[in-house]
Amino acid sequence: MNASTVKQEVKNITDELISIRRYLHQNPELSFQEIKTSKYISELLNKWGIEHTSNVGGYGIIGILKGKNPDSKVIALRADMDALPIIEENNVKYCSVNDGVMHACGHDVHMTCLLGTIKLLSENRDWFNGSIKFIFQPAEETLPGGALKMIEDGVLENPKPDLIIGQHVFPELESGKVGVRSGPYMASTDELNLTISGRGGHGALPQTFDDTIHTAAELIHKIKEKVNEKAPTDYPTVLSFGKIVADGAYNIIPKEVIIKGTFRTFDENWRKIVHKIIKTIATEISAKHNTNCDVFINSGYPVLENDKQLAILFEKNAIEYLGEQNVEILDMRTTGEDFARFTQLIPGVFYRLGIANKKQGINSRLHSPTFDIDESSIEIGTGIMIWNTIMTSLDDSY
Repeated sequence: MNASTVKQEVKNITDELISIRRYLHQNPELSFQEIKTSKYISELLNKWGIEHTSNVGGYGIIGILKGKNPDSKVIALRADMDALPIIEENNVKYCSVNDGVMHACGHDVHMTCLLGTIKLLSENRDWFNGSIKFIFQPAEETLPGGALKMIEDGVLENPKPDLIIGQHVFPELESGKVGVRSGPYMASTDELNLTISGRGGHGALPQTFDDTIHTAAELIHKIKEKVNEKAPTDYPTVLSFGKIVADGAYNIIPKEVIIKGTFRTFDENWRKIVHKIIKTIATEISAKHNTNCDVFINSGYPVLENDKQLAILFEKNAIEYLGEQNVEILDMRTTGEDFARFTQLIPGVFYRLGIANKKQGINSRLHSPTFDIDESSIEIGTGIMIWNTIMTSLDDSY
């Protein structure tokens, strides 16, 4: 077995995989609502004679493929299933039929590539060593995320994976290319909710009201100032406030102001420090203005850190399969990813699949209503997932 063999086998099923992807794209479902998606995947697995378990952590699916020396190691492969609340604007025959719901983050591609991987590895179990645990995960897009729910349902037990691999589409790369980064790659994601309350009143009579607006303005300024002052310089920190609701008027001070924002970092210790900074400043500034500030920080996904050894191994395997010119080292990204729930518990690598074709005008960003892919990337994505899984399974360091 060599890379040429894998490429030919993948090519033989590419038309089937494109049809699968188009069906999934046309029938998207939101987080924690992936009923038909789960049923469709289960029906395919049954058709292919692959045992699996449904309704794990919601509508998730897991299963095991046993290769040579099945008890020697366990490699987990994960794909996410949910779509986004976006109205699709593409003029294609596989456009979403569910109003206001769209696979604008490529999860249809992730599921398709994993399905293709499962199909071929199940038919060629002498290709890999150990066992493959496949995971179709619901609800990547919505906190607390489907990974946590699946973990609570025991997805990382019986058997426990030695490592986990995840793939995600990347419109910044042309189809035919992949990318990876060793170490911290994607940021933690926290949702900030601050509610300032006090006596509302007539703007012309400052002695009769508590200035919730002034409190909000000073609070935002002080928090950003302090965080920027203390922020480490060796990795990015993002603190952004995107929503302020203050339902007053020209001369009416509202009794309540709501502030929402996001905080992102690549260091879990710094993350905790910033939480304390926000709460301390909120208490101090609100007291100064005789108001009250309730702070709720919805701690989202943790930092996604790629295991260095697995990232190096993936790069090596990808070069063997695609050529050095088609493998890139990625920059850190301040977006977040639910896959981090897994990498906090076991070694993992999360890599990117190029799906763009600028000459054909396929280069819309993730989460946009015109997002689409060059479908040649499905053959690449399936092939690299299979090859990397095989070569990782045969590597003595894992």
